[in-house]
Amino acid sequence: MPHPYVLLSAAVSLDGHLDDAGPERLLLSGPADLDRVDEVRASVDAILVGAGTIRADNPRLLVNSPERRAARVAAGRPAHPLKVAVSGSGDLDPAARFWHTGGEKILYTTDQGAERARALGIAADVVPLGPALDWRRLLSHLHDERGVRRLMAEGGGQVHTQLLTQGLADELQLVLAPLLVGDPDAPRLFGPGAYQRGRLRLVETRRIEDVVLMRYEPTAPGTGATVSAADRHWLALACELAGRCPPSRTAFSVGAVVVAADGTELARGHSREGGDAVAHAEEAALAKLDPTDPRLATATVYSSLEPCARRASRPAPCARLILDAGVRRVVTAWREPDTFVPDADGTGVLTAHGAQVLVLSEYEDRAKAPNRHLLG
Repeated sequence: MPHPYVLLSAAVSLDGHLDDAGPERLLLSGPADLDRVDEVRASVDAILVGAGTIRADNPRLLVNSPERRAARVAAGRPAHPLKVAVSGSGDLDPAARFWHTGGEKILYTTDQGAERARALGIAADVVPLGPALDWRRLLSHLHDERGVRRLMAEGGGQVHTQLLTQGLADELQLVLAPLLVGDPDAPRLFGPGAYQRGRLRLVETRRIEDVVLMRYEPTAPGTGATVSAADRHWLALACELAGRCPPSRTAFSVGAVVVAADGTELARGHSREGGDAVAHAEEAALAKLDPTDPRLATATVYSSLEPCARRASRPAPCARLILDAGVRRVVTAWREPDTFVPDADGTGVLTAHGAQVLVLSEYEDRAKAPNRHLLG
């Protein structure tokens, strides 16, 4: 199911703490960075925090700048983003500022937690997720029922840990403050967990007064039928590559990327690459690899269009090339229409030989964009 773009935002000490163990909140950021955070808040549809953050910090989570609030209203949006709280128990203070400032609020909890929250009189739309918290169900509900396309998660560490270990975070905005806490009882940004393999991609560093902002994106593909945030990043890249194809009246424009399980990009390609008028995207990408590379067995192929099952230009269709390379996981945006090949079914060929094929239809429009002239 489609999810919002999930942005994790946090400030930490040099030794990885979100706060110290004292009764007062430790200020890690200065005025300039707090203004940057306000700008990010103004850009999103919803802001999410866990129950621990509400209990420890009693936050309001508002857009502070009058100019930014006015710009949101002028654009037809509420002055403040939707405020989202997550609590397994539902045991929260109904007098907390979170519930009584800003606009709409929603509390995601368990079935038992919903009963408790309603009994306490929590001033929010209470949504039970079942016997346990289910982050994928939560994100799908935000996307489908509340129209949230960009979600900013501001903590705490348990929320950030769960979103990262489940491969649901699209971006991490981390501010590093020049101080040390040194208290083993102080809260940390990330706890233990089964994190995905591989290195995150650093996309920006910026000095802001005496702190440093670092922005990261995940790179490790999901496993099996589980979709990770990195799957969406890589498929978006494949759709971008499709836009680089020389236009054709007799073939689709397609982009493809081959990615190892640890998030290493192995190869990329696009249709008609290098002046080859009949080259397909997956074919172009796989041709750049050593067929004996052991990483191919656990790699994922991202293709903006379903790999072909039949073709007239070359003996082997792309579905066959993928299988022969040993790849058993494919993520695509768009099932091949009958424009050139009747009853095209690359997915059927792949799945019949044990491959997992995932279609992320929210990227279909991007995949179709360079092919509009073929679709009428």
